[in-house]
Amino acid sequence: METPLASVLPWCSFSSFLLLACGTLVAALLGVAHRLGLFYQLMHKVDRTSARHGGENVAAVLRAHGVRFLFTLVGGHISPLLVACEKLGIRVVDTRHEVTAVFAADAVARLTGTVGVAAVTAGPGLTNTVTAVKNAQMAQSPLLLLGGAAATLLQNRGALQAIDQMSLFQPLCKFCASVQRVRDIVPTLRAAMAAAQSGTPGPVFVELPIDLLYPYFMVQKEMTPAKPAKGLIARGTSWYLRNHLAQVFAGAWEPQPEGPLPLDIPQASPQQVQRCVEILSRAKRPLMVLGSQALLPPTPACTLQTAVETLGVPCFLGGMARGLLGRNHPLHIRQNRSAALRKADVIVLAGAVCDFRLSYGRVLNRRSKVLIVNRNRKEMLLNSDVFWKPEEVVQGDVGSFVLKLAEGLQGHTWAPDWVEELREADRQKEQTFREKAAMPVAQHLNPVRVLQLVEDTLPDNAILVVDGGDFVGSAAHLVQPRGPLRWLDPGAFGTLGVGAGFALGAKLCRPDAEVWCLFGDGAFGYSLIEFDTFVRHKIPVVALIGNDAGWTQISREQVPSLGSNVACSLAYTDYHKAAMGLGARGLLLSRENEDQVVKVLHDAQQQCREGHPVVVNILIGRTDFRDGSIAV
Repeated sequence: METPLASVLPWCSFSSFLLLACGTLVAALLGVAHRLGLFYQLMHKVDRTSARHGGENVAAVLRAHGVRFLFTLVGGHISPLLVACEKLGIRVVDTRHEVTAVFAADAVARLTGTVGVAAVTAGPGLTNTVTAVKNAQMAQSPLLLLGGAAATLLQNRGALQAIDQMSLFQPLCKFCASVQRVRDIVPTLRAAMAAAQSGTPGPVFVELPIDLLYPYFMVQKEMTPAKPAKGLIARGTSWYLRNHLAQVFAGAWEPQPEGPLPLDIPQASPQQVQRCVEILSRAKRPLMVLGSQALLPPTPACTLQTAVETLGVPCFLGGMARGLLGRNHPLHIRQNRSAALRKADVIVLAGAVCDFRLSYGRVLNRRSKVLIVNRNRKEMLLNSDVFWKPEEVVQGDVGSFVLKLAEGLQGHTWAPDWVEELREADRQKEQTFREKAAMPVAQHLNPVRVLQLVEDTLPDNAILVVDGGDFVGSAAHLVQPRGPLRWLDPGAFGTLGVGAGFALGAKLCRPDAEVWCLFGDGAFGYSLIEFDTFVRHKIPVVALIGNDAGWTQISREQVPSLGSNVACSLAYTDYHKAAMGLGARGLLLSRENEDQVVKVLHDAQQQCREGHPVVVNILIGRTDFRDGSIAV
């Protein structure tokens, strides 16, 4: 006989299931209603008739940050932002290769202390920029790269030029973001601009899918079916697409702040500064090495220059610090750096690090007290566990630190015999240069003599861009920047091909300066086509090519070591004629007009002043000027 409990159990189980099913159905219906409510809310937030587009949001942020130039190579993914920038008065400068656009933005960043901006199309447009972005990372240049991308719904579905761009740039950039809604463009770009300049500056990357950059009605036309959907699946798909589109454009044109966010710039503590003041005050043979970080904002170059002169410590200048003290300043020591570092008792590495440029720290005297200041803690301790030990480590802004150091040591002087010893070594080295310049070469012109004449010809407002190996390596010893922020080289990455982009950015930011590019003939191959860019945009620059028909920086090591010149030979190509074919002016210097070097340089200057880009093809011979230098 069944008990009452047994008789109701099946019913209880079924009723429980029924209640659960009903609850689930009600919840699902409520969820659908909620989503429908959100959908209609989103649709009400979307102006479906507006011709506005996300490119306008991009341009508004750039203008609010004081961006004057946008470098690009056009592509359909990014056309709206280029047009929007043009309308807001931002000059859009199109190059013949994406890498040049990024190099130009890098030059603007270095010379102005603001963020340089480049925009390129998706896929191969972005992959073409990788070398320049890495160069900016290693040179610590604040750079914003804007990249097109496939539409948000088509990512990972085999769309044209669609690749995983974020994974490509995350190792190269301080900040990477892929914007998924139009209303997020403004805050994302503001955050990116702040990240590029904060802490240790560097490149940042923002990916902008194509459907965010075009107007709603155009995206809707491409995304949603033209005819009413029939059937449950078709109607569901249509609803999904309309909902996705509404989410992309909802709130797109609501007012948002567009201006710069506060920057995070580390500063040395008063205690650290005081310890460094005390150590330096006891020095007998102090020496300072200034690197590119010293020229970063917020300290103006002229203020830093005054502080270095007040401090009175002899110094070596590298990177963007070259030219800080102008020409022939008594505190600027140019030659025999390794010997000087071994003799110094206190060394201040101000934005300089112990990488290959300082022989990983091996050139430092182990008995010296080394004070190092840098925004990047990891970088400033490079190789300190192997070849050298710091006495004081200061993580902070270099320029501000030097100002505080000069203030703390105001009135302190050092024995003049130390500076005189260093300057005498300079004079002896420069005498050997004069002797090298007077030596005959087997063919064509002596490059040392040519570079000395270039040094004598350069005007005081010249900006020097250097791109090459052997010829440029010689120029670094022989040609002096005329002032601060008047020298542009690749930096620690040693990249060939920076010349045209750097020259383009430099001339745009400093239109009153004469921009002189010193190229090796090998490096010039990367930049030749950009003389079309110079002509089209009316950018007058002077390019001097040291043409020795080879990759001499490599061959001077490869031949004696390995006995072969394979892959190191070029030809005495008529680069000046190739430039003329692109609309530039071309001049030739060879042994036939050896006595007219200065005249030809003046002719190039005059043509440049008349608005023409000029290429001077200088046929040079081989010397032993840099024998013993190595390429790696």
